[in-house]
Amino acid sequence: MSGTKGFDWPALMRVAFQCLGLKPSELWSLTPSEFLTLLGPETGAAPLRRDAFEALLARFPDMKDEDPDDRDG
Repeated sequence: MSGTKGFDWPALMRVAFQCLGLKPSELWSLTPSEFLTLLGPETGAAPLRRDAFEALLARFPDMKDEDPDDRDG
């Protein structure tokens, strides 16, 4: 985008019209979920890498409850 923050609508429309062959009315009638489905599975979030998972484990370790009757943690 040319120096502005926000969503890149021209890029979305190029993909919809040129790559997917949608008509404007078809694009605007889609939900975001439907549009992402049309783009294919590679558009989803990347799976959590092992190193990122290990970093989460280190930051938020599982803790055993010392007193099973203590329901406040």
